[in-house]
Amino acid sequence: MIPLKDINPTRRFPIVTVLLVVCNTLVFIYQWGLGPQSGERFIRSFALIPARMFHAQAAGDGAVPVAVTVFTSMFLHGGFLHVAGNMLYLWIFGNNVEDAMGRMRFVFFYTLCGFLAAFSHALTNTSSPVPMIGASGAVSGVLGAYLLLYPRARVLTLVPVFYFIRIIEIPAVFVLGFWLVLQFLSVLLSAGSGGGGVAWFAHIGGFIAGLVLIGLFKRSNVPFGGGRRFRRL
Repeated sequence: MIPLKDINPTRRFPIVTVLLVVCNTLVFIYQWGLGPQSGERFIRSFALIPARMFHAQAAGDGAVPVAVTVFTSMFLHGGFLHVAGNMLYLWIFGNNVEDAMGRMRFVFFYTLCGFLAAFSHALTNTSSPVPMIGASGAVSGVLGAYLLLYPRARVLTLVPVFYFIRIIEIPAVFVLGFWLVLQFLSVLLSAGSGGGGVAWFAHIGGFIAGLVLIGLFKRSNVPFGGGRRFRRL
């Protein structure tokens, strides 16, 4: 299932969500323009490397402080599909979460979810020299928050049915629930294979962070479970 749009209007223009999408896109364009070798050096400098976080000797290998890379890694991506997928989910679900908590709170919430997601991944392999990059952890936190806030919101979703593709409206609880199940299945299937190049635990950790933190960050007048009726297309 690929979500295309949610039927869930916002009260204010989601400027933070838009800026995050723009920043991630611009960084990816810059990274892509560096070419293979320079791009690889750029990624290794600003990506989060678990070994640098937990081992003092490895921490001395990078010019950028480890604490900084926890943040900068959230704006790096490994390819077009990587950044496009993350930005699609952020664009669909981020605007309503931003609307529910306000702009500044959303900035802190998004960043904190990204930090907790990064630690969730790093703790699973503290000696790994493999760089971790991507906004997936922070975006996963947004998905967790959206699930608690608007489980009944309708999401226009691309669904393959045998040899056909249909676009139908599905409640957010099923779309995001399906996404979460895929993350756990991917962890089980990739056990012993190094994760297949994907930081699945960052996705799960970010999602759980969003579930836990949304109660602290949302406005007090915003109910859980979706207090508004949603217009159908």
